[in-house]
Amino acid sequence: MKATWILPDGQEISAEVPAGHHLMEAGVNAGVPGIIGECGGTLSCATCHVYVDAAWAEAAGAPEDFEDAMLDATEAPRLDRSRLSCQLVMGPALDGIVLRVPEV
Repeated sequence: MKATWILPDGQEISAEVPAGHHLMEAGVNAGVPGIIGECGGTLSCATCHVYVDAAWAEAAGAPEDFEDAMLDATEAPRLDRSRLSCQLVMGPALDGIVLRVPEV
């Protein structure tokens, strides 16, 4: 399965992501600038903030309560399609997902 991150300058980085892997982990492994994951995916740092591309918003779903609260602490502005990529788990419904990395 595949995920693509679009950087603020328009550069794209794509990676194969096994089912069940968090997109934060995949972004870090792919060397995506701006995907830091300081907390290792424990939902306590908001350093894996992404904007889900509009075409993928429904498939990605809305953040749950704790993630929703953490999104208020992101360095970049929060948008309607903001998510923490540590909470996005690759599966068939997200195969091909496009995530935009915010400019900070």
